[in-house]
Amino acid sequence: MDWPTGLLGFAAGLLISVATAPVGVSGAVFLLPVQVSVLGVPSPAVTPTNLLYNVVAGPGALLRHHRAGTLRGPLTRLLVLGTVPGVVVGAVIRVFAVPGPSVFRLLIAVLLLPLGGWLCLRTLRRASRPAPAREPSSRAVTRLAMAVGVAGGIYGIGGGSLLGPILVGRGMPVAKVAPAALAATFVTSVVGAGTYALLSLTTTGDIAPYWSLGLACGLGGLCGGYLGARLQPRLPEMALRLLLGVLALGVGGLYAVQLLR
Repeated sequence: MDWPTGLLGFAAGLLISVATAPVGVSGAVFLLPVQVSVLGVPSPAVTPTNLLYNVVAGPGALLRHHRAGTLRGPLTRLLVLGTVPGVVVGAVIRVFAVPGPSVFRLLIAVLLLPLGGWLCLRTLRRASRPAPAREPSSRAVTRLAMAVGVAGGIYGIGGGSLLGPILVGRGMPVAKVAPAALAATFVTSVVGAGTYALLSLTTTGDIAPYWSLGLACGLGGLCGGYLGARLQPRLPEMALRLLLGVLALGVGGLYAVQLLR
């Protein structure tokens, strides 16, 4: 990796994480197309490289949430218990069964486009006609986290971009979901990156992460995540919900366009 590529990776990680950390999204789902299209990371190495980004970037936002006391609570434990085994299964599937990006793009577009639109409409409707919403049960949260962990292991997105819109759309406040989703993303990414490193010892091809580039992007995300977490308490709940919905629409739209090319 040369210096211009490293600086570009750092800047991308910084800008993306500042915008996404307030709603519990690490930004890896936005960074992935940058790595593929701009930085030239091949598949499937882009998945563990993205997981490495989450590992390095995660402590920035988590440190801020820890100081604010928002990491405590059962939601964090439920998400971690579900996503950790899921990411191991997802990594094995990625290496041996799903080597190409087309399935990933289709999955993300089909899932996030309606999810983002639903969340935006639901938020605007609640603003005009407030109504109590029933939060999902602990069992439902764990099952959801496991499914998201599998997707994160396959595609290196950490899972916050999926967990956040779903849980917030089911009635949970963003201030509760964001730190738990970021914590689950960090732990899952540590396990996922380690799983890919082990699999790279037994298989051929670009399976190991691009360490230098992942570290450069992660350092940018480390700084941006801390700044984004500081911004969260200053933003109203409605604005955070709309931001999360718009991010979901943006990610889904991005991958839909790439799929159609």
